Amino acid sequence: MKQVFHKIMSFAMAFVVLFSTMSFTMNMHYCGDTLVETAVFKKAKGCGMEMQTPSTEGCSIIKKNCCNDEQSVVDGQNELQLQVDQISFEQQVFIASFVYTYINLFEGLDNNVSSYEAYEPPLVTTQIFKLDETYLI
Repeated sequence: MKQVFHKIMSFAMAFVVLFSTMSFTMNMHYCGDTLVETAVFKKAKGCGMEMQTPSTEGCSIIKKNCCNDEQSVVDGQNELQLQVDQISFEQQVFIASFVYTYINLFEGLDNNVSSYEAYEPPLVTTQIFKLDETYLI
């Protein structure tokens, strides 16, 4: 059971490190106030209603485009401490005491010693509820 727990925890920690360092971009295309398309890791295609430039230069059509593209970037963590080169004396003392107490924490839990195993309960000579005439109804 302990080995399975360690494997599960190491797998979970690997995912935490992976997702905390990963960065991605999310592109969203709005047509008016309505979200039309969302894309992760690539550009959103659009709805096909974007404004096009007029074919002639003399014609000037000024109209506001109803489509809008938004891009949100989620940056991951870039600074990871891969090696522990310098540990202060206080940190060494903490780590040593933590390991020592954790190892000794589960020592002796297999023996369930109870002090009342050798004793037998007393025999009931008279029924007390009949003497006091109290009955549970």
